[in-house]
Amino acid sequence: MSWHVPPAVMVITLLALGGCGDMSSQPKESGYAPLAAPVEIPSGTVEFEAHSVAPPPVSMALLERGQSRYRVFCAPCHGESGDGHGMIVKRGFPTPPPFDLERLRQAPTQHLVDVMTQGYGAMYSFAQRVPSQDRWAIAAYIRALQHGDSARVADLTPDRRKLLK
Repeated sequence: MSWHVPPAVMVITLLALGGCGDMSSQPKESGYAPLAAPVEIPSGTVEFEAHSVAPPPVSMALLERGQSRYRVFCAPCHGESGDGHGMIVKRGFPTPPPFDLERLRQAPTQHLVDVMTQGYGAMYSFAQRVPSQDRWAIAAYIRALQHGDSARVADLTPDRRKLLK
């Protein structure tokens, strides 16, 4: 089977291709250039993360939510136990500080939330990835990790002790 392209189609195609030049030298608009006209912000609009969310009361449900969110967003770098040896670190990323450092144990819980919100050092902000309520849940779970090695079985309720067997 042979293909026959009419000469008119060939000429039009060649002319169209001839008009394609080096597209890298085209004028581009800078993403950092000021806007031509000011943007009108509706009244009552709150800037992203300008509002503060009060810390929720610590409960088992909050810790479980914190654990699930920690595993998704934090464990890849910080490790399951918070020791700073997650999978990303094993592949060459800088080691984050372990959560059992005294300065992190003494830091207010708000500090942990602020670091998740704004980022710190090599850690970027998680403000757009993790809702405020979940950041508080993660912070509560980190506190549980920090106290995990000092926990005693005798402090558990009888129902919780049964779960260990």
